[in-house]
Amino acid sequence: MQILECVPNISEGRDANIIEAIAQCIRSVKGVKLLHIDSGLAANRTVYTFAGRPEAVMEAAFQMYLKAYELIDMSKHLGTHPRQGVVDVCPFIPLQGITMNEVIDYTVRLALKLEEAINIPGYYYEYSAVHPVRVNLAFLRKGQYESLPAKFDTLPPDFGDPQNWERFGVTVMGARRLLIAYNVNLNTKDVSIAKKIASNVRESGKWEIAESGERSKVFGKLKSVKGLGWYIEDFQKAQVSYNLTDITEAGMLDVFLATQEEAEKLGVEVTGSELVGLAPISEFHKAAQRSHSGQTFTDDEAITEAIKFLGLDELKPFDPNQKIIERLIDTEEV
Repeated sequence: MQILECVPNISEGRDANIIEAIAQCIRSVKGVKLLHIDSGLAANRTVYTFAGRPEAVMEAAFQMYLKAYELIDMSKHLGTHPRQGVVDVCPFIPLQGITMNEVIDYTVRLALKLEEAINIPGYYYEYSAVHPVRVNLAFLRKGQYESLPAKFDTLPPDFGDPQNWERFGVTVMGARRLLIAYNVNLNTKDVSIAKKIASNVRESGKWEIAESGERSKVFGKLKSVKGLGWYIEDFQKAQVSYNLTDITEAGMLDVFLATQEEAEKLGVEVTGSELVGLAPISEFHKAAQRSHSGQTFTDDEAITEAIKFLGLDELKPFDPNQKIIERLIDTEEV
């Protein structure tokens, strides 16, 4: 059976009525299961995760775009998370029985359907990107909503009408690998420390300026990791917020340990971490093995050990039945 996952990030994390209306829109499509909803007040952003048969997932995504376009006005949006559109980013991930090329074809078909319905501007990214420079989400989102529409002069959309931007902004859509959104908590409110750690851990690293004035790029410790530092008022903590774009290169455990190491150099401590959205059970086994080298664990044991080792329950209770992909997807339901 083919199973496709979609993880749209919507620029609304405060209005419960809007968040639920979009959720209901997704749930209403037969053959799709809404797996998870994660809203942040400070970020003013909601991440939905749903999966199912590819045609059904694409229909749910289409209906979600229409509902978000109807309910959210991007010109009034404020939040701590970088953003430039109502449906800020909408990735599609092959989970079972479907190739990346097939997913790319589905994204193009959805973009054409959106052009006909509401004609919003959008970019393709990751495996759907039409040019190598457009692969990276951070590049496409540079300048955020406030840079529009001037950005379209140098970075024209891949689809849709660039003049239809004011209420919706611009969306980013594409096929990609499974990504984990994962934040590491620090015992400081100093966001500059979080930013320094992010620049030392993320693959893109940072620019350094020598005494001569020459700039040089210093890459970070971990491949396939994106990161930024921010302060979360909800928790009174600075966090390093990561996207792990290829967990075969670097997973939750790798990021947690690298952040610990960098935090120690700067005189602060890691107090725990936060899984935003979902992760596969394999990530929990890796952490359990690190905390008890040489032991083997059942899934339940690995989850218990990983929660403790990574401090996944520091900010709020951690429910594995709502956070682990394998526990949420029932192929009989999709």
